[in-house]
Amino acid sequence: MIAITLPDGSKREFESPISVHGVAASIGAGLARAALAGKVDGKLVDTSFVINHDASLAIVTDKDADGLDVIRHSTAHLLAYAVKSLFPDAQVTIGPVIDEGFYYDFSYSRPFTPEDLAAIEKKMAELAKQDIPVERYELSRDEAVAYFKGIGEKYKAEIIESIPADQTLSLYREGDFTDLCRGPHVPSTGKLKVFKLMKVAGAYWRGDSKNEMLTRVYGTAWAKKEDLDAYLHRLEEAEKRDHRKIGKALDLFHMQEEAPGMVFWHPKGWQLWQSIEQYMRRRLGVAGYQEVRTPQMMDRVLWERSGHWENYHDNMFITESEKRVYAVKPMNCPGHVQIFNSDLRSYRDLPLRLAEFGACHRNEPSGSLHGLMRVRGFTQDDAHIFCTPDQFISEAIAFHQLAMSVYDDMGFTDVSIKLSLRPDKRAGSDEGWDNAENGMRDALRACGVEWEELPGEGAFYGPKVEYHIKDAIGRSWQCGTLQLDFVLPERLGPEYVAEDNSRQRPIMLHRAIVGSMERFLGILIENFAGSFPLWLAPTQLVVMNISEAQADYVAEVAQKLKAAGLRVQSDLRNEKITYKIREHSLQRLPYQLIVGDKEKAAGLVAVRSRSGEDLGQMTVEALLERLKPELL
Repeated sequence: MIAITLPDGSKREFESPISVHGVAASIGAGLARAALAGKVDGKLVDTSFVINHDASLAIVTDKDADGLDVIRHSTAHLLAYAVKSLFPDAQVTIGPVIDEGFYYDFSYSRPFTPEDLAAIEKKMAELAKQDIPVERYELSRDEAVAYFKGIGEKYKAEIIESIPADQTLSLYREGDFTDLCRGPHVPSTGKLKVFKLMKVAGAYWRGDSKNEMLTRVYGTAWAKKEDLDAYLHRLEEAEKRDHRKIGKALDLFHMQEEAPGMVFWHPKGWQLWQSIEQYMRRRLGVAGYQEVRTPQMMDRVLWERSGHWENYHDNMFITESEKRVYAVKPMNCPGHVQIFNSDLRSYRDLPLRLAEFGACHRNEPSGSLHGLMRVRGFTQDDAHIFCTPDQFISEAIAFHQLAMSVYDDMGFTDVSIKLSLRPDKRAGSDEGWDNAENGMRDALRACGVEWEELPGEGAFYGPKVEYHIKDAIGRSWQCGTLQLDFVLPERLGPEYVAEDNSRQRPIMLHRAIVGSMERFLGILIENFAGSFPLWLAPTQLVVMNISEAQADYVAEVAQKLKAAGLRVQSDLRNEKITYKIREHSLQRLPYQLIVGDKEKAAGLVAVRSRSGEDLGQMTVEALLERLKPELL
């Protein structure tokens, strides 16, 4: 007998080996129809997978996150099937699942056009409607190479040739199309009902610019039509909120080819930057941080000692002077350790919290650059905490509380937390990583939060807690981090004199709240769609006259508001007031103040909000009182 344990703890027994689909059918016909895959002892498998031993089993449907991944992976294969049907000379390469969709790269004599995309999508729908069975079978590596070479798929053959010879490979067949894949896949194409091809882009074979340029087709797939509609709506909203377009419309910043991945901040944009930086500086001061400044370039020797040269060299900008090699800093941590090491520290000096708005540079590939979101030159709200082991938990709690308070002030109330664990390429021993990861788990428990763990996503020097904020249209952005570093103190040698007069290594915590200032400002621009809250808006109010007769009164009102610390613009142009109102509305200013002869005579201002609401007439003093709750 074979005993199958289901997620609710119940068990079902079968006299002989049985497929995942068979178990689903034994539970109910509806579940059998809905089954997309199975999870046997935690491993995702096809519904055709035969269970021949006692095992746990979860039936995966389109209601599960795993089910959506299976749908998207299978739709990528459906895309390749449709392309081969319409363009037999096209060669297939790879087609992975990505966030909210998938892509597939093809080698063809020309790039696909929008008309091609429409035809391919139509063919995909036809193939899905035919409900073609998707069958898994296995070949040895050499058999698979011979098969794909035999059908003229040289890219697939090249991929397979890089796999060790002793491995057995799985292939999936649907109709006339066969593809190499680990799977799992849906049992038939009829399960794929909601999909859309989005765009075409170029991509180099194996990501190497020396290789052939391929055509990449992006698509998305969902379980329900309403989910697709919601996704397309989010994309439409994201297009409206694109920080690059808003940045140009509001005259915040620009970028140009002579400085790829670098930002030219205009006065309004720099005011936006300063609002964030000065806010963070106030919060850090209250939290006991001391601000420092470290050099932009340091000798290669220091980067070798820190481990960055070995693990991060490809992303560093290198220069040479007087036969010495220097690296422009990609991060601030080694410099902060030098400040710690510059004096003899006592346990009484700890925790020592060193903060820096540090300008860093990383040699990101040009194809990955994207406005403020992915740059080569950026500034971090960086800080490093040096503390004793006994202080670690309390410092983690204090940081967590500070970060959550900052996000709340910025308008982000939906924050999720993830713990990134050891990567394949890392420094340090397994024992050190075990201690560090368990320490981070203890810290999160002390903060009273739930978290998701991400194997393989940690920094090379230690695990990190990530803070992911959700914006106004539901997108998640990773901003804050708290990283425990047990490697750098060993490499760079910081020590403190303990209470028993022994020399001890401090615990070193890397932490940031907004992360890259550039990226965070891009997130803010898109979150607020350029309609910033009053405290953040580069220009908070504009004072406008109806005629020349009120010019002196406009100056008087503006001066009072400036004296109260507000950022004010005066508009004395000889234009109709309706024109001025419309123009400043397009600039998304929080408030517009209008003065005519009546307002001047009564010592009042007529106030109009960004939404267009007429708030009536009031004195400047009453207006300032009204605005207080909107100012941090």
